[in-house]
Amino acid sequence: MDSNLVVRALSALAHESRLAIFRTLVVAGPDGMPAGEIGQQLDLAPSRLSFHLKDLSHADLVKARQEGRFIYYSANFDAMNGLVGFLTENCCAGATCAASSPPACCGDES
Repeated sequence: MDSNLVVRALSALAHESRLAIFRTLVVAGPDGMPAGEIGQQLDLAPSRLSFHLKDLSHADLVKARQEGRFIYYSANFDAMNGLVGFLTENCCAGATCAASSPPACCGDES
């Protein structure tokens, strides 16, 4: 994973609202949820939500898709797994450990 993208992703997640949005989308799974529902669950005004979603999108942590009048956002599980893999790739000095085999996630396509 590109270190510039890692820095962008960690920077995006280093804000309470963006972390809450991302965690909400991880719980929602690959289908995601409409922007309005995210804002309602987290009590975020539409303008603030839009700002935070743009930052998460720029960091490649969320994906957006349009369905009719609604924009659905979902967590980018490939990017999330890549980030976790990048952070743990040299874990335990190369010896096998619990961190080297993360649990399967609903977003995994394997």
